[in-house]
Amino acid sequence: MTMHFGLIIIGDEILSGKRQDKHMAKVIELLAQRGLALSHVDYVGDDRPRITEALRRAFASGDQVFSCGGIGATPDDHTRQCAAQALQVPLLPHPQAQALIRERMQDTAREQGVPFEPERADNVQRLQMGVFPQGASIIPNPYNKIPGFSCAGANGGAVHFAPGFPVMAWPMIEWVLEQRCTQWFHRQPQREQSVVLYGAMESVLTPLMLQIEARHPGVRVFSLPSVDHPVHGAHIELGVKGAAVLVPPAWNELLQALIATGLRMGPQTTRDL
Repeated sequence: MTMHFGLIIIGDEILSGKRQDKHMAKVIELLAQRGLALSHVDYVGDDRPRITEALRRAFASGDQVFSCGGIGATPDDHTRQCAAQALQVPLLPHPQAQALIRERMQDTAREQGVPFEPERADNVQRLQMGVFPQGASIIPNPYNKIPGFSCAGANGGAVHFAPGFPVMAWPMIEWVLEQRCTQWFHRQPQREQSVVLYGAMESVLTPLMLQIEARHPGVRVFSLPSVDHPVHGAHIELGVKGAAVLVPPAWNELLQALIATGLRMGPQTTRDL
C-alpha cells in the first residue's frame, strides 16, 4: 500500500506574517530522507470551526498527517479540543502525559531552587496540556518532556500532533516517522527528470504532455514556467516524475519529441526522490 503524508500548520501568527512557517521545508526534508514525499499542506488560523474541519478531513483521508501548533493550554490553543470534536470523542486526562508534565514541573522547580507546588494554579493549568482525545497515544518531546499525541484515523491513517516550536516539533515528527512509519520507507523510489526550454509556450506543449501521461500510466508530466530566473531568464522547465522504474521510458519519449520540435534546450536534470 502506498501511504500519503500531509501537514497542517495552525496559528494566526503564520497567516498574519508575524512568523514565517519553517515546518513545510523541514517535513519535506525528513520525508525525502526516508523515500517519502509530502502530498498536501493546510494552513489554518486559530479558528475552531476551520481547525475542526481541517482535522476531520485529515482523519478521514487515510493519510499520515502531521499537525503543528495549538496544543498548549492558553485560550488561543484550540487544537486538542478540535481534534476531539473531529473524532467525536471526549477529551480525557492522559495518565502518562500528565506524569511527564509533572516531572517537567518538578525539574523546573528544582532548577529554580524553589519547592514544587503541585496545587498552585499555574501548575494545575499546565496539566491541561496532558488532556487528549480519548484513545490518543503520546509523542515524546525531548526538549522539555511535555508530549504531543497521535490519534488514529480511517484506513490505517493517523494525525500526529506536535507544538508549533520547530525545536520541539521536528524531533517529535522524526520520532513518529522512525517509530510508526517505517513500513513505508523506500517502498517505491521516485524519480524526476526535466529539461529547461527556451522560447516555448505551455499552450503548444500541452498536447505532448497529455500524450505522455496517456501512454505512461503512473507518470506525471509537469511544466514549471519562469519569467525572471537569474541564470536562464524566461524559460519553462518541462519534465516527468513518478516511480523510478516508470520514468525513464516516459522521459525518453518526451525528450525525443522535444528534439523533433527544434526547441532550444538547456540543462537536463535527474533527481531521485
